[in-house]
Amino acid sequence: MTSAYITHTYCDRHDMGEDHPESPQRLGAIQNRMITGQLMDFVRRLEGEPATYEQLVQTHEAAYVDSIFARAPESGHIELEPETLMMSHTLDAALHAAGSVVKAVDLVMAGEVDNAFCAIRPPGHHAEFDKAMGFCLFNNIAVGTRHAINQYGLERVAIVDFDVHHGNGTEDIFKADEKILYASSYQHPFYPYSDPGDSHGNILHMPLAAGSGSAEFQTIITEQLLPALDAFKPQLIMISAGFDAHKEDPMGQLRLDESDFTWITDVLMDAADRHCQGRVVSVLEGGYNIDALGRAAFCHIKSLMRL
Repeated sequence: MTSAYITHTYCDRHDMGEDHPESPQRLGAIQNRMITGQLMDFVRRLEGEPATYEQLVQTHEAAYVDSIFARAPESGHIELEPETLMMSHTLDAALHAAGSVVKAVDLVMAGEVDNAFCAIRPPGHHAEFDKAMGFCLFNNIAVGTRHAINQYGLERVAIVDFDVHHGNGTEDIFKADEKILYASSYQHPFYPYSDPGDSHGNILHMPLAAGSGSAEFQTIITEQLLPALDAFKPQLIMISAGFDAHKEDPMGQLRLDESDFTWITDVLMDAADRHCQGRVVSVLEGGYNIDALGRAAFCHIKSLMRL
């Protein structure tokens, strides 16, 4: 089993302020845990490349993409929306974050690696077709997914999102797209404070009440997600890997622990083996307790490696 670990130093340089939870220390926590856990020598570590303008406008409104380029500051911070800020390194970070997912898709589809984890920031799953929000500028997983469809002619791509927050941006971009199954588990009611409603069409909602833990999480995955995946028969599985559902995370009130992230990864790997020759691309989303993020992401990547 060959797993790629894709990141870029630009993703460390995006900094929204000393007290902001989406901090540069997040990627360091994952890397340090990978090194101390002796996994880093056994992944194929690669640098991401910037997404092209053409790749971005296949996913986002062109006027919105243009506005992000135009507003990028040379110094200081600007606010795109509350708590979603840009500074001098943000545009490069966002371009390399989205481009890392494109590169991961290329590697997996070419058979150069079995799967890939993108250790990137800013995150992406709240970014809508024409709007930044929730710390997200470009919807990284959506950019990679659209590239998989356009470049490789895929007809069925499943996006599984286990972040504590509903991925409203990914749903906004892919709603009613029959080539996509978007399945999201999340705390509800909670940010982004909109009621996504019942599951419909290509959208599977798996809401969890605050305080839910392993039993509730594993039940919805087993009873709702797995039958949907088996019916859809994806040709590629993309994962929005948010680790803020961890019980130690300050940004949510779910009660998962490291074993749950091992379990869900194993479940998705088994589904990928059944349907798409093991092809999986995982993309970092949330996770704001630095220590818990490192431990949970380590378990996730270890499972991707089948160790």
